[in-house]
Amino acid sequence: MKFSSKLCILNVGGRRFSVPAELMKRLPLSRLSRLQRCGSERELLELCDDYDRDRNEFFFDRHSEAFNFIMLYIQHGRLRFVPQMCELSFYNEMLYWGLESSDLQPCCQRRLDDRLSDGFVHFFPETEQRGLEEVAQSCWMETLRRTFEEPTSSLLARLLASVSVLFVVVSIGMLCASTLPDWRGTAADNASVEEEMWIIEAVCIAWFSMECLIRFLVSQDKCEFVCRPLNIIDLLAIMPYYISVTTTMLTGENSQLQRAGVLLRVLRMMRIFWVIKLARHFLGLQTLGLTLRRCYREMVMLLVFICVAMAIFSAMAQLLEHGLDLEGGNQDYASIPAACWWVIISMTTVGYGDMYPVTVAGRVLGGLCVVSGIVLLALPITFIYHSFVQCYYELKVRSTRCNHRLSAEFTQ
Repeated sequence: MKFSSKLCILNVGGRRFSVPAELMKRLPLSRLSRLQRCGSERELLELCDDYDRDRNEFFFDRHSEAFNFIMLYIQHGRLRFVPQMCELSFYNEMLYWGLESSDLQPCCQRRLDDRLSDGFVHFFPETEQRGLEEVAQSCWMETLRRTFEEPTSSLLARLLASVSVLFVVVSIGMLCASTLPDWRGTAADNASVEEEMWIIEAVCIAWFSMECLIRFLVSQDKCEFVCRPLNIIDLLAIMPYYISVTTTMLTGENSQLQRAGVLLRVLRMMRIFWVIKLARHFLGLQTLGLTLRRCYREMVMLLVFICVAMAIFSAMAQLLEHGLDLEGGNQDYASIPAACWWVIISMTTVGYGDMYPVTVAGRVLGGLCVVSGIVLLALPITFIYHSFVQCYYELKVRSTRCNHRLSAEFTQ
């Protein structure tokens, strides 16, 4: 269905908002973007309360001030609650337009989580509670995308996620076992064992290839999909198998493969990073990733602290242990880079014992280095800890909502 004007008028609660039709396609508000895909006026009226074809005006019987705040979020990227408006009512508006609680600022998320802790499922009407799920119901491509990308979106998604986790564990287990000397000896002596390993590897690669291909085909932005770090790891981990199979088919021997064996072995070891894929299914790994993303400033600050202290203590240690006596000094501290290793293991209180100061001044410096390391490492840890607790609480609440929704779907 094509609109008669390039400018759409949204009448929300009696207040009119003028929005370019092209902009509506790119809005993160799923309800508005779906208006552009309606094929008939009947489908359009399922998304809005009324439509004036002559003026190209859409009518929504919703809270106008809440929608105004949502439009400000579209323009400036910050979404907060409307003052003196119930958090649950505003969240009801967010679900209607197609937003999630993660779009809110952290302070507002905590307020919302406190209100929702009394019972999310029983407050919202079913049609409002599934505001985002309507997108999946309108297009099978979107349903398929959410099934593979969001493990908690449905029961089928959870089943596929469980199968994916099983294949990841099997693949990593086979990779680890193949490095054992006894395992390699058994496989070399027994052709059947080697064939079984090849079959298991082929099945795992086939599953990962199918999963990666489907996720690529149903992705909304193909370039963004290819540029994701996890997807790059997937491709690098899958490629060695197909390269080795292709080389064997073309040459009939493994001579060419042996020349590139080092490179292929390095790429094959990329499969160990498939363990990161488990973050999609486990709350703890998700919390760790979200904490690192939010606390990158604190992590950089921690790295700067360590680098500055390492530069100072390594220079002083090299001078006290070796620089003052070039011939009879401690050869472990012959250079500042060599002393840096001692500084880093001392500041982190690891203390391997492979090198240590022997002079009195060096030992005093070592004590200062250890105490300084404890203090410097503890300073940003407090911020990281509080961020970790906050991230865990947010993801826990979100997971609880998904479990409630799945329970409701299962009992229907």
